[in-house]
Amino acid sequence: MRWALVKVCVAVTTMVVVAFAVPLGLVIREMARDRAFSNAEREAAAIAPALSITTDREQLERVVASAGADEGMAVHIPAGGDGAAAIDLGRQRASDKDIATVRKWGRASTAEVPGGSTLLQPTALSSGEIAVLEVYVPESEVSNGVVMAWAVLAGVGALLIVGSVAVADRLGVRMVRPAQRLVESAHELGEGQLGARVPEEGPKELRLAAMAFNAMADQVVQLLANERELAADLSHRLRTPLTVLRLNAASLGDGPAAEQTRAAVEQLEREVDTIIRTAREAKPQTATAGPGAGCDAAEVVRERMAFWSALAEDEGRRWRMAGAERPVRIPVARADLAAALDALLGNVFRHTAEGTAFAVDVHNGEDAVIVLVSDAGPGIADPEAAMARGRGSGSDGSTGLGLDIVRRLAESTGGDVRIGSSVLGGAEVRIRIQLKGGAAREGRPPTRRGHRGASIRRRKHLKGHPAFK
Repeated sequence: MRWALVKVCVAVTTMVVVAFAVPLGLVIREMARDRAFSNAEREAAAIAPALSITTDREQLERVVASAGADEGMAVHIPAGGDGAAAIDLGRQRASDKDIATVRKWGRASTAEVPGGSTLLQPTALSSGEIAVLEVYVPESEVSNGVVMAWAVLAGVGALLIVGSVAVADRLGVRMVRPAQRLVESAHELGEGQLGARVPEEGPKELRLAAMAFNAMADQVVQLLANERELAADLSHRLRTPLTVLRLNAASLGDGPAAEQTRAAVEQLEREVDTIIRTAREAKPQTATAGPGAGCDAAEVVRERMAFWSALAEDEGRRWRMAGAERPVRIPVARADLAAALDALLGNVFRHTAEGTAFAVDVHNGEDAVIVLVSDAGPGIADPEAAMARGRGSGSDGSTGLGLDIVRRLAESTGGDVRIGSSVLGGAEVRIRIQLKGGAAREGRPPTRRGHRGASIRRRKHLKGHPAFK
């Protein structure tokens, strides 16, 4: 916008300068010409009275010399009727034809000659003949002062153009700076800096835009606050049924099932408390792991499989776990990975029939850790629709948020989630968790060599595993 204003002002000022300077320059040149010929007419008028008195050559020479025009003046007197000879004084520059024409018509005229022009002035003699006075006007006298005047006009025009550029630049800065601040604040707001605001200054239109942006930002902050309060309130409502579940679980007595039920209720209470605190403090549930942060994926997998194995035993489901024997560090919070695994394993129990086998595999690569959750169910007909947040499967209790939780977990590290077919015949959800300094963070495509070899070994191992025979 700034340079556009400068260009417009330069174009307009240039047109104005040309429109006024060119005609003014032509007028100055014409005035210089009129001045030069006016001087020539005055010189001819000084000689004309002498011609009306005498036509003596010597006397006329003295008159012309006294007038100081002997170098540029010529006198042409025709031959008289009484036998007097024609007289030509000075240097003749005009042609005989031009002189004869002026003598015939008795009107002053100008003629172009080499080096300038001549003024031909007719004068009546006492004998009745017409003498012609020729005054030479050189080209330098006609253009005297014209070049200087044109240079002054050009300088004034250049100053006007430079001044218009300076004024346009200042106006452009005054208009562009508020627009730039508006753009910067919009980027900051888009990056999550909810305190970004725009100073309401500049032209009226930009002030209105700044006011609208600030009002929008305030509305966004208010909406987010309302959403956080709503999430906290909804989570707080779960405390009452959780209290009832905890009391009932306490009365179950001893036994593995009772202990697992009480552990599940306690974990559910912790998750609800975490949701309430996160909503109140306006902190994201999944943050970028800093130095030293993260968890042991193998340990989390073992813990969650130990939890779900009890329910799998009750429903007659065969299951297996592989790759979780050794520590596998990943830049993901322990609670987030546990929530993602619970979402996937919960989908297996929710969307497959009792007795359907499932498996969880962990593969530790050079730049990524891959967690595979597979089952022997009917599979997922439309993986793209299943990944859409909030779509769900249409069955009771399906909100469509489980896979979205898994996707956000993987993408927070630079990884991804893919859905395909497993060797068990059902669905396979592949979670790729990018490690620090991995290929995805450096903009390179992730290598699949380790995963492919591990997948082949896993397929062979699953086919021979007694749990799936």
